Amino acid sequence: MLASVLFAGYVAGMWCNHAILAIVGSPQKYLLVEYFHHHQSKYNRMNYLQRQSLQVCPHPAALDGKITLPGSKSITNRALLLAGLASGDSLLSGALSSDDTKYMAAALRQLGVDVEQTSATEFSVKGNGRLTSSDEPLFLGNAGTATRFLTAAALLIDGETVVDGDEHMRERPISGLTNTLRDIGVSVSDTNGCPPVKVTSNGHFPAQKVLVDGSLSSQYISAILMAAACNDQPVEVEVIDPNMDARGYIDITLAVMRAFGAQVEETAAGKWQVSNTGYQAQTYQVEPDASAATYLWAAERLTKGRIDLGVNPETLTQPDAKAYAVMQQFPDMPAEVNGSQMQDAIPTLAVLAAFNNTPVTFTQIANLRVKECDRIHALATELNKIKPGLASEEHSSLTVHASPDLVGQNLPTEIHTYADHRIAMSFALAGLMIDGITILDPGCVAKTYPAYWQDLTGLGVELV
Repeated sequence: MLASVLFAGYVAGMWCNHAILAIVGSPQKYLLVEYFHHHQSKYNRMNYLQRQSLQVCPHPAALDGKITLPGSKSITNRALLLAGLASGDSLLSGALSSDDTKYMAAALRQLGVDVEQTSATEFSVKGNGRLTSSDEPLFLGNAGTATRFLTAAALLIDGETVVDGDEHMRERPISGLTNTLRDIGVSVSDTNGCPPVKVTSNGHFPAQKVLVDGSLSSQYISAILMAAACNDQPVEVEVIDPNMDARGYIDITLAVMRAFGAQVEETAAGKWQVSNTGYQAQTYQVEPDASAATYLWAAERLTKGRIDLGVNPETLTQPDAKAYAVMQQFPDMPAEVNGSQMQDAIPTLAVLAAFNNTPVTFTQIANLRVKECDRIHALATELNKIKPGLASEEHSSLTVHASPDLVGQNLPTEIHTYADHRIAMSFALAGLMIDGITILDPGCVAKTYPAYWQDLTGLGVELV
């Protein structure tokens, strides 16, 4: 009878007082109460992504522990696409399993690629060297990498391809890429410069020289470069301004292309000759995600803890790994930080800067206004909710007027996350130092780091 009561409570997801009352007075009282608490905690962890809000409780003690980072989103989605364009069987290990990579994998299946996720960190990809048209639109949620990369890859498809996303993706600009395609003679249409995008092609580049405007996003450049290797003739790719932001992401693209057999030569600054080699199937190891690491590096600095991520920051090739050196200077970070080459780390650095000894200005970050949300405005708005005047914004910069006396204060604040995973994960750090920080829509972290909340609790952080 007792077992039935407990089981019913568990299935209902309630574990309410009725189940507790049923065991009072029993010889197994303490064992069952412990069992109850264990499974209640497990149930809550499973449901962090379904919660409407989470309050992060202050953690004055050092955060110590070991965390296994998820795989890099940027590298996983590049490798998935190139494995799909290759002939043969590829195995991606250490890969990220999240909303963004699942959207990419699903779209590749629509285009005739056999993609199977064989474990939490592995994808098996069987390609035949080409993509086939899909009768249905490719729905990519709010995955910017997948949307931009597949828009260019649609050039390699004989037929019509529609690339679409959710309501947030439909507000993110893609005209820099569609205008580039249109300029070389591709039949392409977008919707007020945003998705959905329709590309009609015969499976080949209509020109062998492509001039790309990458001022708004380096992903436009990466998209053209990756598609170019599968053309029937070599393609020269040149950017309008070779002094581009986020150059590090172009380097990631080139490295993954070469790993899958492409031959690419940079003939001048911002100009590449891409041979028509196609891609070869590979067994490929994805490195851990540097952007995800920034939250844990910052948590370590804030709490004076030691979190073992199993990776040396200096070995990571992703641009956001540069943030590690800046964080090591906390609480005396420099007065000015050029964020152009570590853009996705800026939300983490901005929240950390709130507790710095002196103000910090993040410069050359205009591209943050066209990410999952306008991150400059979001950061300024939410920091100012915590303390009026804590942040100020300009078009391409953000200043955080440091206030180390925030530590230990009770400042009930609901953080609007704008459906942006990086806003949610960054402001959770403020909750480690300030009482009353509540994160709205915590499930948005599933975009790139589904286990984020569980990893925090594993370090001893309390979430309510």
